[in-house]
Amino acid sequence: MKSLTEHLWFEVPDRRGFVNITDKVEALVKTSGVKEGICLVNAMHITAAVFINDAEDGLLHDFDVWLEKLAPHEPTSQYRHNLTGEDNADAHLKRQIMGREVVVAITKGKLDFGPWEQIFYGEFDGNRRKRALVKIIGE
Repeated sequence: MKSLTEHLWFEVPDRRGFVNITDKVEALVKTSGVKEGICLVNAMHITAAVFINDAEDGLLHDFDVWLEKLAPHEPTSQYRHNLTGEDNADAHLKRQIMGREVVVAITKGKLDFGPWEQIFYGEFDGNRRKRALVKIIGE
């Protein structure tokens, strides 16, 4: 059994943003030498997400607008969590909706995606350095 563990680091300059990490994850699969197995990618922060969807700018914009409607950042006083002195309760809620992690099969040494699928890192409380874990296991 082969395995590889790596961290991808991000510093999204805005409060919210999406980063397509598919190419980086594919490169790690290649480096791992795994031909048949699985690849787990998960956000290591409770105000960020990892998800799979279409790499289309309009859709990413729609996600941002939709999430802000579901859990608006302001007024920050609407959230009990923010009584702790933070202002990121909305980011925790957005992460819960978009998901912590994804698992993708590896077949013949490549990520086994459906049509149009790409892996994204979603940031909901940016302006600081954060990471995602990539864990690859298989033969």
